[in-house]
Amino acid sequence: MKVLLYSKTFLPEPGGIQTAVFELARGLAAWRSEDSAAGSIDVIVVTQTPGRPEEDKSFPFRVIRHPGFYELAGLLLNTDIIHLAGPTILPLSLGLLLRKPVIVEHHGFQAACPNGLLFFEPTQTPCPGHFMAARYGKCLECNRVTLGSIKSLSMLLLTHVRRWLSNQTRMNIMPTNWLGTVLNLKRMRTVSHGVSPSGAATSVQSTIPIFAFQGRLVTTKGVRLLLEAAQQLRDEGYKFKLKVIGNGPEQESLEKLAAGLDGDVDFLGYAPGGRLEELLADVSTVVMPSLAGEVFGLVAAENMLRGKLVVVSDIGALCEVVGDTGLIFTTGSVSDLASCMRQVLDKPLLASTLGSAARSRIMRVFSQDNMIQGHVSVYQEAIHP
Repeated sequence: MKVLLYSKTFLPEPGGIQTAVFELARGLAAWRSEDSAAGSIDVIVVTQTPGRPEEDKSFPFRVIRHPGFYELAGLLLNTDIIHLAGPTILPLSLGLLLRKPVIVEHHGFQAACPNGLLFFEPTQTPCPGHFMAARYGKCLECNRVTLGSIKSLSMLLLTHVRRWLSNQTRMNIMPTNWLGTVLNLKRMRTVSHGVSPSGAATSVQSTIPIFAFQGRLVTTKGVRLLLEAAQQLRDEGYKFKLKVIGNGPEQESLEKLAAGLDGDVDFLGYAPGGRLEELLADVSTVVMPSLAGEVFGLVAAENMLRGKLVVVSDIGALCEVVGDTGLIFTTGSVSDLASCMRQVLDKPLLASTLGSAARSRIMRVFSQDNMIQGHVSVYQEAIHP
């Protein structure tokens, strides 16, 4: 079976979509059917992201970067399955015109929200679903704040196009059941992301509790909320450290906000690979105070596998991943987040107890084997509907 995975962004650019596509491609390339007649899967990843040729050669699958129109059309024509990471209009349209089995895996809200984040810019709050409720004036108001009127109208119209095209595909894959309730597309199937197995959970004891945030420093990730909760606990006399791992456009303003915490917050920048493991080794709790934009929560899943306690906002996708093995607070509530962090500080064994349960949950429910087999089943159904 030939599978073409198209992702507009891919490694070496960091991000959750890039990681998910890489893990899927690697897993599919290694997959072998128990039925010898079914053979194996030949995987090609097509992307617009520039890369490093020496790194691409080390992958167990082919990578084709920034192809021209005719090269892309040829690649789509000569494959059995077209799998798109998101409803990207050009390859989606070409695939349908060529009458190929097209599958879209949704890593965002682009088929139900013009900015793809389900975030209402004027109030900096989660969007209640204006597009799906046909409140298009609200959509125009939302994106006009940052992009202007013409761009905002263009994004609104393209959302209708993406939604229509997605409904023409053989299957729409959702990483969480919750995302399906938001997008409400035809022919949906939930196949959760899988997390690569690792060794035993490791933790270095620290003299005081250490919290961490890991991710892009953008408004939707809610880091400002975390800093305000940390300040509240600091004012109550609690002692702890906070590591902020990642970079982004909000970093300078966040550093100014953290100045009042007397050095208890360290901004450590983007940390790849082994460096990330070092920074997280003495962390007991990872906080994801997201305001919007989460369709799965790969950071949560990866840290659960590390045996960390994860504290998340009550966005449906994050709740679905964490289950009953983490702490959940009301999205956007500083006091509710501070209450969860206070539990960690008041109960020294809570982080290790829930962290152990979290690791077991990830290995049981969100394994890479489950992810690969789920995708293979979708491919087989798409080829033989």
